[in-house]
Amino acid sequence: MKRLGITGGIASGKSAVAAMLRELGFRVIDADALGHQVIEPGTRAYDEIVREFGAGVVGVDGRIDRGKLGALVFADRAKLERLNSIVHPRVEEEMVRLFAEWEKSGVKDAAFVEAALLVEAGYQKNLDGLVVAWCKPEQQIERLLARGLSEVEARRRIAAQMPAEEKLKFATDKIDCSGTLEETRRQVEALAKKLRS
Repeated sequence: MKRLGITGGIASGKSAVAAMLRELGFRVIDADALGHQVIEPGTRAYDEIVREFGAGVVGVDGRIDRGKLGALVFADRAKLERLNSIVHPRVEEEMVRLFAEWEKSGVKDAAFVEAALLVEAGYQKNLDGLVVAWCKPEQQIERLLARGLSEVEARRRIAAQMPAEEKLKFATDKIDCSGTLEETRRQVEALAKKLRS
């Protein structure tokens, strides 16, 4: 079983690519969802985050308020790096466990992990290839504004990530998500065909 990554900057189209791969029958780990799981109350990461960033990042429901935490860390690179040093190793452990579980159960097709910070976290070193989804920076900003972020917040989040041209240097496959969804789908179908041949 080939283990592949799907990455791209925020609002680059990587989630659309991952959804298309799922529709085509591939297994895809959502690293963001794993990131949410590993910071649930009762986990070591939860305790470390509260100790590091204070009780102000805890919502009324007792969970980490990701909005408050995000506002804090995206304004300060050192805080963002500290948060990543708490969360990334635990996400990677879970990712490795899921890949092993699928392989043991007989999955022959390629399997993927979708993560915005895949390269930044160094996960690609343990993968067989990397699919980078990309679009123009102006499109990322448009998409983030459509999601309700302010332009300042959108630019801050984009700036906190590795630029697309840097990520593309690590790519074994590239998906241009700057066109229509249909154009993206054709590229994903071509990738699926290549992986299965």
